[in-house]
Amino acid sequence: MSRTFENPSNGYREEASGFFSWLWCFLFGPIYFVVNGNYRHAIASFLLAIVTFGVSWLVYPFFVYGINRRYYLRKGWVDVSE
Repeated sequence: MSRTFENPSNGYREEASGFFSWLWCFLFGPIYFVVNGNYRHAIASFLLAIVTFGVSWLVYPFFVYGINRRYYLRKGWVDVSE
């Protein structure tokens, strides 16, 4: 279960994997989003982890696949995984 997104302006392709993305998000938390360039969720997950004393770090990985998918689509990338 992975999706491939293509940047229409330069043809660069990025894979948003659904299988391991939850694991990387669980292990590295906000650092995972910084590496992917999704700074909004990096800040949100960091602040939520502070406010909830780390409980959100256990919940966030369940939603990371949808977060990544929406991130690429909102940036104008095209889903080419067929």
